[in-house]
Amino acid sequence: MSAPSRRAKIEAMLADDPRDTFLRYSLALELSKEGDHDRSLAGLGELTRDTPPYVPAFFMAGQQLTRLGRIEEARSVLRDGIEEARRQGNQHAAGEMSEFLANLGDLA
Repeated sequence: MSAPSRRAKIEAMLADDPRDTFLRYSLALELSKEGDHDRSLAGLGELTRDTPPYVPAFFMAGQQLTRLGRIEEARSVLRDGIEEARRQGNQHAAGEMSEFLANLGDLA
């Protein structure tokens, strides 16, 4: 019998605490690694709509959308993330997303 996958472990922990932000974020990242981009992006999207929004989710969604060639969507998510990071006083995250967004200027 094989050990449970990382995703299965995260899902089991989420069953106990479905609102845990870090577990939800971890699950979205794991789904991305597995190639389940629709579920991953849906999970990240939920985190961006939380109160307060989870700033790292904007950056991860922007990066994932870029890898999928969905550049305009990535730009939109990153702009929203920069605005939210500034609202929350997270200048480091705002700077990282701004730099990533600037680098997207070279892509169609």
